[in-house]
Amino acid sequence: MAYEIERKFLVHDESWRGKAGKPSLIRQAYLVSNGKISLRVRTRDNIRAAVTIKSAAAETKRLEFEYEIPLADAEGLFSLREGAIIEKLRYELPQHDLVWEIDVFRGENQGLVIAEIELPHEDTFFEKPDWIGREVTSDPRYSNANLATKPFRLWPDQHAR
Repeated sequence: MAYEIERKFLVHDESWRGKAGKPSLIRQAYLVSNGKISLRVRTRDNIRAAVTIKSAAAETKRLEFEYEIPLADAEGLFSLREGAIIEKLRYELPQHDLVWEIDVFRGENQGLVIAEIELPHEDTFFEKPDWIGREVTSDPRYSNANLATKPFRLWPDQHAR
């Protein structure tokens, strides 16, 4: 069975940018997000596309299955989405044997910057760079599925700082 083990943090400054390479443009939409499962379609750099099925719990470890699909199919599925299309620039920053993914959101979620790190095991030790802020792994507001229906720009106090 395929699991994703991921921790998610807010980013409180831009000092990471000097170490990051060129970003990928990610567009994604949720076809189903019902509290138990999410079904997502995603394109990367308008070249590749995939459908992803995840267990919907906002925890460190959850089921994840991803399948590549033709780009034209992904574009067609975007019209069946719940909520908005999430757009973000994803930067990758290697650290030892792990990789930080820094998502700089655009559109309805502009102003939000989140760093994620995938781990091989839940108890894997990793160093937090100076630019890492508060952990939001278990905060459902920061899930991409939630951001599609409750975008960051509409949050009354924009907790992200």
